[in-house]
Amino acid sequence: MTPNPASYSTLVFDCDGVVLDSNKVKTRAFYNAALPYGEAAAQALVDYHVANGGISRYRKFEYFLETLVTQHSAGIFGPDLQALLDAYGTSVRHGLLNCAVAAGLAELRAATADARWLIVSGGDQAELREVFAQRGLAKMFDGGIFGSPDSKDEILSTQLANGNIRPRALFIGDSRYDHVASAGAGLDFLFVSQWTEFPGWQGYCQDNALSCIQAIQNLLPGRDH
Repeated sequence: MTPNPASYSTLVFDCDGVVLDSNKVKTRAFYNAALPYGEAAAQALVDYHVANGGISRYRKFEYFLETLVTQHSAGIFGPDLQALLDAYGTSVRHGLLNCAVAAGLAELRAATADARWLIVSGGDQAELREVFAQRGLAKMFDGGIFGSPDSKDEILSTQLANGNIRPRALFIGDSRYDHVASAGAGLDFLFVSQWTEFPGWQGYCQDNALSCIQAIQNLLPGRDH
């Protein structure tokens, strides 16, 4: 049964694939940033990225340099960690400013006027705050917009401890890590499938008895779930 968002005091949203159609933006940016190390290494990074949705870019590029470059690009000298992060960040920022916003988001905000809204993302926190401000979305998230370098587990723990996340709370996400992080923090969870890059999401949701909707607009009053 789909949770009723109006029954929660706090709604916590992942960004990529939930609020913004930005999963493909980031996948493409990882590939292009890593391409100086060769196509095999770039594709290996993409595979690792997709398999580890919600993990920060910092950890992914560290793993790339420490493990994947050794496996796929021995003898190739390419960008260092900071150069990879810079190339990735430039590409992602453009994509985040231009990708689609989830249909029905503003209507859901109005329908849950008494709830506190937060973004908890694996994306760069400063970048997210700038993008959400420029796109006129920041005002919806009165509880704040949070991202890396802190992990989602760390963010949720901090925001629960300081009272910013008030029970009952619902985490709305599109990855395995979103579910694991929310469960670890004691939040209810709802999976959104429309833009997910999690290849086994149907089986995962079934195996873990997770509520699932196609898109944010399915949460609006009177909409089919």
